[in-house]
Amino acid sequence: MTLNHYFADLHIHIGRDQFNKPIKITGSKNLTLPRIIKEARERKGLDMIGIIDCHVPSIQDELKQLIKNKRAFEKEGGGIHFGDLTLILGTEMEIYDINCNGPIHVLCYFPTLADIEQFTEWLSPFVTNITLSSQRVYLSAQTFQKGVKAHNGLFVPAHVFTPFKSLYGKGVNKTLTEVFDPDFIDAIELGLSADTSMADRINELHRFTYLTNSDAHSLKKIAREYQTFRLESNDFTELKLALEEKQGRSVYANYGMHPRLGKYYQSVCRNCLSQNFDNDRCCHCGQAKKIKGVSERIEEIADPTTVAMQRPPYYYHVPLDYINGLGKKTYEKLLNHFGTEMYILHYIKEDDLEKLVGPRITRQLMMIRAGEANIQMGGGGKYGSLIE
Repeated sequence: MTLNHYFADLHIHIGRDQFNKPIKITGSKNLTLPRIIKEARERKGLDMIGIIDCHVPSIQDELKQLIKNKRAFEKEGGGIHFGDLTLILGTEMEIYDINCNGPIHVLCYFPTLADIEQFTEWLSPFVTNITLSSQRVYLSAQTFQKGVKAHNGLFVPAHVFTPFKSLYGKGVNKTLTEVFDPDFIDAIELGLSADTSMADRINELHRFTYLTNSDAHSLKKIAREYQTFRLESNDFTELKLALEEKQGRSVYANYGMHPRLGKYYQSVCRNCLSQNFDNDRCCHCGQAKKIKGVSERIEEIADPTTVAMQRPPYYYHVPLDYINGLGKKTYEKLLNHFGTEMYILHYIKEDDLEKLVGPRITRQLMMIRAGEANIQMGGGGKYGSLIE
């Protein structure tokens, strides 16, 4: 048995279906299934993607048509194969029951089209509009978890620390077990403003595998966070084994945006973005409109003593579009010359890069690869930036 490394981003939205009808309202109109496949394969260089709006019947029909036309096929181990790229069928839903002062977003993944079609049929009476993304589910969190498991699904709380629509971010839920049955959780998605060491300050999370995904609402944002899996092949069965850390399968490394780049890393005033407060009132404008950052929230709920965990390495990833001086033309030149973002970020030699784009861009990319990038912190919905 040979285990290989596979690049994966398991949280990608669809903006429009094949009939140009909206799926993710806040998603780009260009975020269609064919364009996602092309971007992920040919430009990003991913091996596995999770599209988390596959509960929508029109998306299921589009996938079946692609399979019928032999442009894709269902893998024996689960997932849909497009050449060397595997699509994992997923959904994102919103939980808001009496035990959570939510709402809380969760991700679910299923092995086959038949499984997710049956899940859609089961779910439809409990959501307002099955044709849209991230719908609120009118069931208790644990009843919903059981429904996912009954349809052979994986269950993952999404971006768990972001201030809005997450498990810990609202400022009320302090423990996972207030809402969920931990035995029905397969992994935890960290989100853009937290890393492994921050999450491991909460002891109840130690038992879970951590995922780093993009939550892409546009083609450009695909793979702004990702991970490498150690698998025999890129299919659902192997993914499940990796989350369970069984038979040598695992997350090999997490590549997350530096937490300081995240738009909710630090606490800021919603009104003026000042970082100075006196009892949650802004010292600059006087407004009581504090958006509590992930770093402060984790300080509130962290356990006083924690045990050091053995985790996959967490690399501070900075997407190429954050590099100063790297505009659209230079980006296209890089792809035309070297192939994919994954190759540029991981394998390209420094001398080869400098010959093509010069020392300024090369220096920044090498600092990113070494984990030495200088970051201007983000907060209050504004992303951080790279300092040269």
